[in-house]
Amino acid sequence: MAKTKELSKDTRNKIVDLHQVGKTESAIGKQLGLKKSTVGAIIRKWKTYKTTDNLPRSGAPRKISPHGVKMITRTVSKNPRTTRGDLVNDLQRAGTKVTKPTISNTLRRQGLKSCSARRVPLLKPVHVQARLKFAREHLDDPEEDCENVIWSDETKIELFGKNSTRRVWRTKNAELHPKNTIPTVKHGGGNMLWGCFSAKGPGRLIRVK
Repeated sequence: MAKTKELSKDTRNKIVDLHQVGKTESAIGKQLGLKKSTVGAIIRKWKTYKTTDNLPRSGAPRKISPHGVKMITRTVSKNPRTTRGDLVNDLQRAGTKVTKPTISNTLRRQGLKSCSARRVPLLKPVHVQARLKFAREHLDDPEEDCENVIWSDETKIELFGKNSTRRVWRTKNAELHPKNTIPTVKHGGGNMLWGCFSAKGPGRLIRVK
């Protein structure tokens, strides 16, 4: 919603003068070409504070303009892995100098938070379809059937290398969106571990040599 233009001091005083001589908010609005809600707000303010002057506003003004906010929000929506340093440089080229904490605070107000990217298996379209088909086939299975199933998987653990945490800007409950994940493959380097679990609980963790 666009920000409305602030009324001049003379207009605010005129609203109060007309109110004091007994005119209604609707009549004042029609006479001055203003909305009734605007007139009512000015009158309520005058009744409470006995002034039509602007009251002191809390907090410092925003360092990033609405246009700048839209720009950095659009940037991280297209590429969630954009760093705060990249956004600082983008704004500086546009003529706005800000710090990294200001970037974080601004994006947080837009519902975006810096989170660790989820690591998910690298799936081809055929794998995605197979998993979806399996889920649909077993959607209505009774809970007792799960007691006869052992689920297993393997993973790679790398103490040193390129397994460092990657961060993304995302909204709440969007952690599994493809843009916010890091596809992984289970080969090459590190230690391979195999594990399983069932309705009885977790099984042993086996190192695969």
